[in-house]
Amino acid sequence: MSSDRRTAVAAGVLFLVTEIAAIGGLALDRPVLDGAPGAPGPDAVTSALLGALCELVLVAAVIGTGVVLYPVVRRRYEAMALGYACLRLLEAAVITVGVLSVLTLLTLRREAMGVEGVAGADRALVALHEWTFLLGPNVALGLNTTLLAYAMYRSRLVPRFIALLGLVGGPLICASGVAVMFGAYEQVSVTGSALAVPVFAWEVALAVRLIVKGFDRPRVGAADAPHTALAPAGASAGALRA
Repeated sequence: MSSDRRTAVAAGVLFLVTEIAAIGGLALDRPVLDGAPGAPGPDAVTSALLGALCELVLVAAVIGTGVVLYPVVRRRYEAMALGYACLRLLEAAVITVGVLSVLTLLTLRREAMGVEGVAGADRALVALHEWTFLLGPNVALGLNTTLLAYAMYRSRLVPRFIALLGLVGGPLICASGVAVMFGAYEQVSVTGSALAVPVFAWEVALAVRLIVKGFDRPRVGAADAPHTALAPAGASAGALRA
């Protein structure tokens, strides 16, 4: 298996992991985040801890996609490859803050009941998580999706219809995040979920394509062309294109 094929499979698997871990974390955190202040039951504690674990897996997978795809995208679009990796890192950092808010909330509810000011801190931690959930898996995700999809569309490393899903889904989920920010609707709602479908479809379609078929091999070869400038100065133009 070639290095590009291994890279494609690794990236595809990581994209699938991000989807599974994101959905798992969202579902498992809700009992604590939506629950009333007070000592959580054993089931809620277990659910919150598993949710935090899912989100830590998500953080690792998000960073992994940026790292794994960097050398492939860099061959043709170095600035976009770096931008994508940085935006994925930003997304992971914001998600990590959200994980810490849930774990801190859990500790507060288990150990600090009856202490003055706990109710206010409880609400603050829930609000912090909601903002990280909005800015990470919405705004930052939308930006890095748009950047990667544009690079894929221009280079044709994958079929263009897949790249178009990202070019639609990225800006759409960013716009949805702004709408939620201004109170148009709740993030976890029918409208919010519907607007997230294109970016979900982009990541799943991209993952399946990369795992099953890999990158468009001729395009990967073409993407190497800019680096042939490193060849000896006496090389002919025909040799550089070979």
